Amino acid sequence: MVGSAESNAAVWKSDASVAQWVATEEERERARAWPRRLLAELLPFAEHEEFTFVDLGAGTGAASRAVLDRYPSATAVLADYSTQMMQEGQRALAAYAGRYRYVEIDMAAGRWPDDLAGGLPAVISSLCVHHLTDERKDGLFREVFARLAPGGWYLNYDPVSNEDPAVEDAWRRVQDRRDPQTALKRAHRTPEEQARWDNHVRHIIPLGPQLEYLRSAGFEAVDVYWKELDHVIFGGRRPVA
Repeated sequence: MVGSAESNAAVWKSDASVAQWVATEEERERARAWPRRLLAELLPFAEHEEFTFVDLGAGTGAASRAVLDRYPSATAVLADYSTQMMQEGQRALAAYAGRYRYVEIDMAAGRWPDDLAGGLPAVISSLCVHHLTDERKDGLFREVFARLAPGGWYLNYDPVSNEDPAVEDAWRRVQDRRDPQTALKRAHRTPEEQARWDNHVRHIIPLGPQLEYLRSAGFEAVDVYWKELDHVIFGGRRPVA
């Protein structure tokens, strides 16, 4: 998960908040399983190819597990800043022992471990970049680009907003129809739940500027590789030459 901002720390460095998040993770992950599998399939590797990828804001490793399942010879570096989430991840990743390691990184501060300085074949992120300010989104994409090997890919799965209220109303309408309890839950959040929601949405921005951040950083093959309502997979690669 993402660090530095006080409200993020209040959520992701809190034992109680992380415990609550983990307790409800299975329900959330059912809807996210297919996009995570697609994210894995978008990576340009042969099924049994050996490679190491970095999972930014990895949390308990849901996105990494999808990639490790798809590529049985791959290894993962899971980067996070929450000790609590990394501890939960160690339990969730027990079946992948020897194929992963955790490193501490605070994406909001732009501090990377020395052993992730460059030559990376792939970097992914999943449901975490939206916690960053616009400046840090732009900065992160540039940092990823600088650390990718030529031909290396970056893919991001995340929510986006839209400047047209009618579009966001349509997204919400579908979500409420799919889960009739959603509107009820939205209207009856506890103060703690509202604070978590406010923290979740405060830096979500439209898709367009983020694609421009990638292009400005130097990425090619920039595209929206999947989209459903307010959730997208987008990314690109560092040019081969």
